[in-house]
Amino acid sequence: MEDLTPLSSVLQHWLEFTKSIGKQIKSQPPFTMCFRVKFYPPDPAALKEEITRYLVFLQIKRDLYHGRLLCKTSDAAILAAYILQAEIGDYDPGKHPEGYSSKFQFFPKHSEKLERRIAEIHKTELSGQTPEMSELNFLQKAQILETYGVDPHPCKDKKIILTYFAPTPEACKHLWKCGVENQAFYKLEKSSQVRTVSSSNLFFKGSRFRYRCEDDYYLHPGVISSFNFSFLSGRVAKEVMEHSAKIKREPPEIHR
Repeated sequence: MEDLTPLSSVLQHWLEFTKSIGKQIKSQPPFTMCFRVKFYPPDPAALKEEITRYLVFLQIKRDLYHGRLLCKTSDAAILAAYILQAEIGDYDPGKHPEGYSSKFQFFPKHSEKLERRIAEIHKTELSGQTPEMSELNFLQKAQILETYGVDPHPCKDKKIILTYFAPTPEACKHLWKCGVENQAFYKLEKSSQVRTVSSSNLFFKGSRFRYRCEDDYYLHPGVISSFNFSFLSGRVAKEVMEHSAKIKREPPEIHR
């Protein structure tokens, strides 16, 4: 779960299940939270249960709408057509008048030309696809895009070696934490390999602290480079997939 409260004017923070919510939210109510995918599967088709693939589909659909998933116009048209097929089924001239695709908001903004192309693909290429099939095709298309699963952070590239300057110490800490969590989740074989590090004293305004990690990059408030340890709790990617393969239950009902 991600806390979307205005903890800062820029940052959104993941809630840690090992800590109480009250200790993690420093702003005043009302609070806004949402469920999101934190670690994107490299191959969504490998997810065993349809409901899990559906939830990933919803997340990437959201990424597309908010401009986090960037792609060429041709790819955008295909992705949007898959969404259209999943949501309204086959094209029916009796139900879908001219301009019907304009009622859907797939992107932050798009042209009439793109709308026509989306409708054309939906009409001529996707007939017969079930919602499950369209969602899976959407995932397989999205996973090969360069910004699939990318979590953007505001930074300035100073073009000095590989160094990025975050706008605030808090933003730097957040970026660093997200980076080490992702590296541990995808690269480690077992969660027991994760080294837990307390960060309570690592970041504060005016600090001159530098952490030198094994890859010989460095980090201090406002400056960040590479990472090699993690605050990750729970399973790593390999363990998640192994556990998923062992699931034996009736498939949960999906309410689209």
